Amino acid sequence: MNSSTEPVPRPRVTARLRALRFDAGSLALNLVATLGRRSSTPVERLGTLDRLREWCDGVGLRLHDEAVTDELLTELWTLREAAYDVVAAVVESRPPSAASVVLLNDRASPAPPRSLLRATGTGVTVDGGDRPLSGRELQSAVVRDLIAVLGDPERRGALRRCDASLCTMVYLDHTPGRRRRWCSMRLCGNNAKAAKHRLRQASAASAGS
Repeated sequence: MNSSTEPVPRPRVTARLRALRFDAGSLALNLVATLGRRSSTPVERLGTLDRLREWCDGVGLRLHDEAVTDELLTELWTLREAAYDVVAAVVESRPPSAASVVLLNDRASPAPPRSLLRATGTGVTVDGGDRPLSGRELQSAVVRDLIAVLGDPERRGALRRCDASLCTMVYLDHTPGRRRRWCSMRLCGNNAKAAKHRLRQASAASAGS
């Protein structure tokens, strides 16, 4: 059979691939990372309300119990795609969709709760910043984080996309010289090393046959 007509096997989706990522470098980028393998067959990591709760725990935010709804999950998916469009535009040096910018600016309000100082008889405590959030306050926190990243020249310049063709996760690279190629050396970096090793073995076997 001609190799061009042979079916291409679909990459295996493992539990590790479905795991939530909290290593993108910011709250907003961690939300963007809840959809994996955008360049091929997308892997949804935020597909259920339990996953939403797990994600909130992972990023250190709390939602009101009544805010954990399918409606919020759908809104977060929409927000995620707008955020991805904007950060990808920065990485690719192109303008983002006007609709993405409008949506993000709309979701930037209402303001999330502020932490305030309160004097006590023994010193000072911090109040107010840890109360459970509404769905819109959660979205506002994500957008405001994205704005903070893009508004900081150093962090904006640190935006990178994973070199792995199946991954393309966007993250902040704070390594010296900003030479980081992979979203994670343990994940995509090791996969790339293994693929190169297999290619060398195949080439050596071909040359010896």
